[in-house]
Order: sequence, then C-alpha cells, then structure tokens
Amino acid sequence: MKPEDIGQAYNQITHLWESDDFNRSNGIIEHERVIAFVKNRGKALDVGCGCTGRFIDLLLSNGFDPEGVDISEKMIGLAKKRHPEINFYQQDICSWNVPQKYDFITAWDSIWHIPLNQQENVLTKLVSNLNANGVLIFSFGGTDEQGDHKDSFMGPEVYYSTLGINGFLKLFISLGCICRHLEYAQYPELHMYLIVQKA
Repeated sequence: MKPEDIGQAYNQITHLWESDDFNRSNGIIEHERVIAFVKNRGKALDVGCGCTGRFIDLLLSNGFDPEGVDISEKMIGLAKKRHPEINFYQQDICSWNVPQKYDFITAWDSIWHIPLNQQENVLTKLVSNLNANGVLIFSFGGTDEQGDHKDSFMGPEVYYSTLGINGFLKLFISLGCICRHLEYAQYPELHMYLIVQKA
C-alpha cells in the first residue's frame, strides 16, 4: 500500500477525529513525559499531525514553535482551519525534504502507516533533522519481530508496519541516539511508544 493510498483512506474518515466522542487526551500524557527531556523549546514538528490540533496546542502551551505535516489533504485542510497561524505541509514523509531542524519531533500513530522498507529511511531522516539534544517520540506496533499487515478496522483498508521492538532500538543506537523511555501505552494491546534523544 503506497503512502498516497493512506492519504486517500484518511480523507474518508476525518469525521472520526472531528466527533465529540474522540478522546482528545489520547497521547497527551506521553507527550508531557517527553517534553521534560527537551532542553530547548524551539521548533517542533508533528508528523502525521491529523486534524485535532491537540499536540499543536500542547506544544504551543510549552513554548514551542510547532509545524505539522500530513499526507491527507482533508486532514491538513481541517488543521489549517483550527490553527491558521501554523505552517502545515501536505507531504509524504517518505519523500519529503524536511525544511529545517527541530528540537522536538513527534510521530504519534502515523509512521506505522509507511511501507516497511521505508521505516529505517524515514526514522533516519527524522533523527538527522533533530538539533543536538533534540528529542523524538513515536508510536509503533510493539511486536517482537518486524512485519506488516492491513486491516479495515476504521472503515477503509489501512496498512501498518513495524521494525519490531529490538529493530527500532538497534536502529536508534546505530544513529547515536539515547533511549529515554519505552512503554506499552495501552497494554495488552501492542501499542508502544519510544522516546529517543539525539546525542
């Protein structure tokens, strides 16, 4: 499944995040945890930002200058309506030339949709676009082994991939990062997140 197919799928289901039933606290505690590790409160990037603006609001309230990127045209359109003062980019993170360096990057429930053969390239790109001591948080499928699958849980078919727990740790160690936190966010579901800091 190509990234543009993911964008088309999410164009069909923006209502799931616009609904009053959406839990706007999803991921907030985890992001508050990571912000404690960020030494400089400068530029921040929300990868797969979606339309809720909840992480943008959190970053603004903590002194960051945030931006967002998402492949879904409709998600970006809604994000711009919510935060017209923020720079948002409709781009495929796999091929996008990230415009600058950041002190903080979040990729919550987003890059698990990129092709398995792009996971290492994208994460290497994100680390390379962190400033020294910059911090990255991202969520992933917390399996023992790498793999990918598709499902239609949200409606349209959506693709997921993971390098597996040790695969991600091995990659970040090779990139000179320090693991600051690793946790199952919704155990026993295999939803994990990892906080790493660039040396």
